[in-house]
Amino acid sequence: MKKYSLAILLFLVSSLSVEAQQNITLEEIWGGAFRTKGMDALSAMKNTNQYTVLNYDRSSKSFQIDLYDFATLEKVSTLFDTKNHTEVSSIDSYSFDRSEKKILIATNSNPIFRHSFTAQYFVYDIVSKTVNSFTANPIQEPSFSADGTKIAYAFENNLYVHDLVSGAKIQITQDGQKNKIINGITDWVYEEEFAFVKAYDWNLTGNKIAYIKFDETEVPEFSMDMYNQGLYPTQTVFKYPKAGERNAIVSLHIFDLKLGTTKKINLGNYNDFYIPRIKWTNDAATLSVQVMNRHQNNLDLHFVDANSGTTKIVLNEKDAAYVDVTDNLTFLKDNSFIWTSEKDGFNHIYHYDKSGKLKKQITSGKWEVTNYYGFDEKSGMIYYQSVENGSINRDVYAIKVDGKSKVRLSSKTGTNSATFSPNFQYFINTYSSATSAPTYTLNDSKTGAVVKTIVSNEAVEQKLAKYDVISKEFFVLTTEKGHQLNAWMIKPKNFDPNKKYPVFMFQYSGPGSQQVANTWNGTNDYWFMMLAQQGYIVACVDGRGTGYKGAAFKKCTYKELGKYEVEDQIDAAKVIGKYNYVDASRIGIFGWSYGGFMSSNCLFQGADVFKMAIAVAPVTSWRYYDSIYTERYMQTPQENASGYDNNSPINHVSKLKGNFLLVHGTADDNVHVQNTMKMVEALVQANKQFDWAIYPDKNHGIYGGKTRLQLYTKMTNFIKEKL
Repeated sequence: MKKYSLAILLFLVSSLSVEAQQNITLEEIWGGAFRTKGMDALSAMKNTNQYTVLNYDRSSKSFQIDLYDFATLEKVSTLFDTKNHTEVSSIDSYSFDRSEKKILIATNSNPIFRHSFTAQYFVYDIVSKTVNSFTANPIQEPSFSADGTKIAYAFENNLYVHDLVSGAKIQITQDGQKNKIINGITDWVYEEEFAFVKAYDWNLTGNKIAYIKFDETEVPEFSMDMYNQGLYPTQTVFKYPKAGERNAIVSLHIFDLKLGTTKKINLGNYNDFYIPRIKWTNDAATLSVQVMNRHQNNLDLHFVDANSGTTKIVLNEKDAAYVDVTDNLTFLKDNSFIWTSEKDGFNHIYHYDKSGKLKKQITSGKWEVTNYYGFDEKSGMIYYQSVENGSINRDVYAIKVDGKSKVRLSSKTGTNSATFSPNFQYFINTYSSATSAPTYTLNDSKTGAVVKTIVSNEAVEQKLAKYDVISKEFFVLTTEKGHQLNAWMIKPKNFDPNKKYPVFMFQYSGPGSQQVANTWNGTNDYWFMMLAQQGYIVACVDGRGTGYKGAAFKKCTYKELGKYEVEDQIDAAKVIGKYNYVDASRIGIFGWSYGGFMSSNCLFQGADVFKMAIAVAPVTSWRYYDSIYTERYMQTPQENASGYDNNSPINHVSKLKGNFLLVHGTADDNVHVQNTMKMVEALVQANKQFDWAIYPDKNHGIYGGKTRLQLYTKMTNFIKEKL
């Protein structure tokens, strides 16, 4: 045996360890090498203790809606298979009628904005195994009547009802017109900021349809040029109310199918108001309507008598800043209802009787309810998700409607979410953490005990393990001003506390948001791990204004978006810069959308702290953003000009010292490319050098084909060159 010197042995060992560690590549990240498995279009049935999942059979190249049993997880049957019904080429989404004997299937979907789309729809009768195409045109938001004999839908801004038995079609509205009148479908700003598209609802007997009409005639128009569709650019023009500009005038209507008449509902003496939600109660003649003032700090819950048209306010929510709108309103059999509110300083569950009198605050404490799952009438248990186990974690709980007998149903620390069986006997728990890829398990709803694992992603975890990466380290960062902020950090694998490392900070920072969460975060985290492999420390800090730490923490940024958030990122960078292992002269920051607004401001206002910044699709002045979002947090520019202008990065460009990369898509209907063009002009006139990239015909997500790979390559190269 040959003898080797200690130096040679150490060299050989280090060479082997370097060889053993694989480096993550952008091609792998955006090529899907670390993609996790899930349960696509998981839907719990209402009438049987079963659930459905949308599957794709690669051998037959067909889409299947498969039915499974909650108790055994065994496949019961295939309800629908495209190979047997070739007129349906694919399945984009599906829904059942109330009896769960018919399926409404969407195919050939064509997106409009973030949530809205048109599609071809088919009705499949499970019993007769027949497929019916009830309209030749791509339509929007169809839904079954309660008895499954009719379908309402929107087409070209009007509402229709199709009778599946007789084949007759009723046109409910006649005045729909592009960029003028919309019936039963939300306008752009409602869709984006109140997060719904279907602005109509069937009552429980299927004889009345309530809908919202949007008159956007006076709303200013925005236009976007599309460059890659032909010899000449085409132009998309749509109504977009910027902060302080005119909104659509909304009105509420109820159509009576038996009488063929429409009743306009007088909601009272409101001026410039919103209708963010409508929902029929369990009384077929009583409609619930939520009405908010333009400042969004006053919300009234109305009960409308559909026969007489009279209204009554049964609940009022006021806030010094703003009231959040949710989908948690749930009517019980006696028409009492569940409601969630921040009125005690934290988001909690409340139970009101049918007249709006408070029966019980069901949950309480200095923590937030983050999701309401439902109420089991038989056991009297309410099921919900909360951050009781720390603001970066999520757990599933059960509690009696009287506020007693609370049980934690999830056992692993991280992020847990649930889909309950119809009888609340079981739930499918989705769990992940910063170190555990998503796992789907069947759990018992009484104890939370795991019955069986359905889907795991051990293969992804094992694959990542070969790359020898370091996971996030969570901690609380305290600024010199005393603010305690949630944070995480990813360090290089061979971290040496005696070395000095550059730091790349990531954040979003928008009101109520969260980036410091104990969850599996997919592609961005893979990118951060890749950067850590290349010698960077990656860090993230959730400053004031972010969510899940109570209303006061979240709403302190009211009327001053960008002031305290920027201050906290700069102060956090100063704290991190004092760590012995950090090179304080090499700190960068990155963000997208609100995060791009932030990273721009941080580089300009923190010129002596940050060496570089990347801003993707940034808001550069809240004057250019939409009315509902912006005014919720800022009021109007006419009322709060200083709040808008003092915190706009455009007004701080003269302070730029470091390296700046600005990125935007030209077809961004949300944060318009106008924001970046205004910033570019300000930088030019301040004689500041910067880098920028424009992506033709790409929306707010900037994706499609090789786009994300090219973008992340550009950003990676910029970091390596400038930081």
